Amino acid sequence: MSKNNIMSGALGMVFSGTLIGISICISPAATAQSKEPNPKDPWTPTTIYNMPPVASLTNGVWLKGDLHLHSRHSKESSNNPVSKIINFCKSVGVDYICITDHDNHVDGDVRNNTWADPEFKSDSVLLLYGAEWTTNRGHANVFSAHPYDHQRLYFVRDQRDIVIQSVVKELGIHLSANHPMGPKDHFGYSYDMLSSMEVWNSAVWPKNVNALLIWDDMLSSGRKITGRGGSDAHHGVPDSPDKATPNSKQATANYVGTPTTWVFATARTREAVVDALTNGRVSVSANPFAPRIEFYADLNQDGKMDMMMGDNTIPTGKPAKFIVRLTGKTVADSTYTISVVKNGDPFGTYKTTGKNPMIEFTDTPATQGRTYYRVVVEGPSTPYPQVPVSQSLSGNMVGLSNPIYFNFDPNF
Repeated sequence: MSKNNIMSGALGMVFSGTLIGISICISPAATAQSKEPNPKDPWTPTTIYNMPPVASLTNGVWLKGDLHLHSRHSKESSNNPVSKIINFCKSVGVDYICITDHDNHVDGDVRNNTWADPEFKSDSVLLLYGAEWTTNRGHANVFSAHPYDHQRLYFVRDQRDIVIQSVVKELGIHLSANHPMGPKDHFGYSYDMLSSMEVWNSAVWPKNVNALLIWDDMLSSGRKITGRGGSDAHHGVPDSPDKATPNSKQATANYVGTPTTWVFATARTREAVVDALTNGRVSVSANPFAPRIEFYADLNQDGKMDMMMGDNTIPTGKPAKFIVRLTGKTVADSTYTISVVKNGDPFGTYKTTGKNPMIEFTDTPATQGRTYYRVVVEGPSTPYPQVPVSQSLSGNMVGLSNPIYFNFDPNF
């Protein structure tokens, strides 16, 4: 997506609002899964007796990164060579990135452009392989732990979805919708070919509210699609005043980590990052220094967490306790507002303060049909000195979690 005008009028924007307001915006979503099943409906979700076991909640590491970035290999980019992006990541503690240059600028041949760039290497930042699939019907990012034949995907961009989906499967790649809310460069393909979608694009949070509507529609219809963020940054800080462009000011407003996508990975590897993203053990924060949201469930209320965001299990029919924690650099003596969304509708709003803010709530997931819970957190903004204007653009938005799922068909 071109960023030549993204900040026009936005730099002076003052965003304020309440989490309740956001909750209203995202409601109502389709909630057919909460109704009594119709015995005449051949597509009614069937009882699930076997579910893959939930992975370890302790055997892993939290890694933070940015999944939508453009280097000099995107034609409209400026002052943003690969080396500058990587060095910036090191300076702010970003663990992984995916540089997603527009594939249509190189006829799909990212292998011999972005990936072949001598600067495309790092001894500390994990570099995923990917590109922005830029088509007439919308944009999507590809994420992969290994090089793949991106031109295969590029060449079928105008084909029917069933053809595209077969290529995605054959290449073994993670396809993720970009800025689905539009109005320009939305995602106009079937969401069934996706593993994730961008629910928070750039530092300008208010424009993303409609992406949550789309996400809830997909989740409510049984599609376990991960929500992730991406700065979509195109422009870096010029090395000297004579190299400045009209878009250079964007580097102080929207750059690496605005927002930041956290993944709970089993190891510090590219493979583990992509796996965590696919599995949904993911939350999104306003910037690399903002609090990270962690969302867990204690199914039998024995004080031990049994699952976390991204996980899916069969409900017990009994009340489960859910815990939301904010970790990292919270603002002391400030109030955070946590909104819980259940099946696309507001479930509850909670306030918390203190050095380690957290809230608990209890609910009984339905034994018939699907249930999911996710959270949105609003509160004091966290300074990002390296990208100072981003703080005002994100407003009171702190972060969001991926859902905890019950009775979602793993073979859907």
